Amino acid sequence: MPQPSTGFGEELRKRRLEAGLSLTALSSSVHYSKAQLSKVERGLKAPSRDLARLCDAALGAGGALLSLLAPETTDPPVDPAPGSVHEEDWIMQLSPDGPNTFQPLSRRDALGAGAASLMAWRSDSAGPASPAAGAEMVEASRSLFTHYRRLGQTVAPGLLLPVLIAQTHTLRELSAHCDSGTRRHLLALGSRYAEYVGWLVQETGDERAALWWTQRAVDLAAAGGDRALAGYALVRRALITLYRDDAEQTVTLACRAQSGALPPRIRGLAAQREAQGHALAGDHRACMDALDRARALLSLQDEGTDEPVIGTMHLPDPVGMVTGWCLVDLGQPREASEELDRQLALVGGDAVRTQVRYGVRRALAYASAGEIDHACDLAAPLLDRVEAVGSATVTTDLRRLARTLARHANHSSVRRLGPRLGTLSRPSTI
Repeated sequence: MPQPSTGFGEELRKRRLEAGLSLTALSSSVHYSKAQLSKVERGLKAPSRDLARLCDAALGAGGALLSLLAPETTDPPVDPAPGSVHEEDWIMQLSPDGPNTFQPLSRRDALGAGAASLMAWRSDSAGPASPAAGAEMVEASRSLFTHYRRLGQTVAPGLLLPVLIAQTHTLRELSAHCDSGTRRHLLALGSRYAEYVGWLVQETGDERAALWWTQRAVDLAAAGGDRALAGYALVRRALITLYRDDAEQTVTLACRAQSGALPPRIRGLAAQREAQGHALAGDHRACMDALDRARALLSLQDEGTDEPVIGTMHLPDPVGMVTGWCLVDLGQPREASEELDRQLALVGGDAVRTQVRYGVRRALAYASAGEIDHACDLAAPLLDRVEAVGSATVTTDLRRLARTLARHANHSSVRRLGPRLGTLSRPSTI
């Protein structure tokens, strides 16, 4: 929980008076009560990050007020050790009543465990695969990957993970029986599968496992001669620090992923993530500069690859959508809501997970701008979809929305929405 901060309160009062604003005027601007602002200024009540963002923007502090809050966490994400693509055995246990498990084991541990099933077979007992068979596997797996990513927009991660993990394993093992050219394509495609598994695992709320899968994706790509995916792994790590509200780590990781040796798309996605980190820190100028770089880089066509696109395939204008996302964290909710309105109108009806992710943030923007009834109207039809897609990352914004609406508990729309919103915004529901 945030602790009362005398330093923050004193700086807030100093900047408010320098701006010639009364408590009433600031209260009207940030949509927090005058009594709450008074307690924060006197150091009697801890400022939330949302309040700090809004006050920072309203007073033109450029991140100075935000910098007075202690970060929620200073621990960088764990770096799983890289390894050979064939150094582990992967064990999955599938349960008929829902919960499933995955466990990587070293070859020595796997041999020591003995037979764990009535059915066992060896994938290395066959001879080399023909070039035609390898090519057919690549083509079929690419087609399946597109379908799986579309399906991932409408179902919970746990329903897809077993088949995606199995497909990744198949590509990994088949690569050992093919000629070098086919092997490279199989490993590259396997790396895309593994990276997508890492994203879905993060959607379940398991950061450590998400990072493990991202490192496996890097290993598979490197084994096929592609070193660029290591840069995208930094972007994925920066997503974890973003959801930890760690602006400094997010910017640092994203900047490391913008080496000129990397493909334009990876650098563009890294610039987007950098912008989100600057937004967390309240640095409007740096955020907009990074977004401009992202748009320029993402407009360039990567050449020399026919592998599935890295990153989202469901945003017609990713930089525009991320701009709306950033404006919320920059304490400019009205501008954010307008941009998110424009961007969500472009998203296809079948991209449910994308609609939910940015739809919840749009509702948060309207709520932060004081348009409570409209925020509730936007959020209400999303709740069934929130439950269906099962996203720990969406739940982060859902909690922020619940906290924002809780300040307006007397609104009839909040009373209607509140109980279910409170239930869905608990971490344990994912």
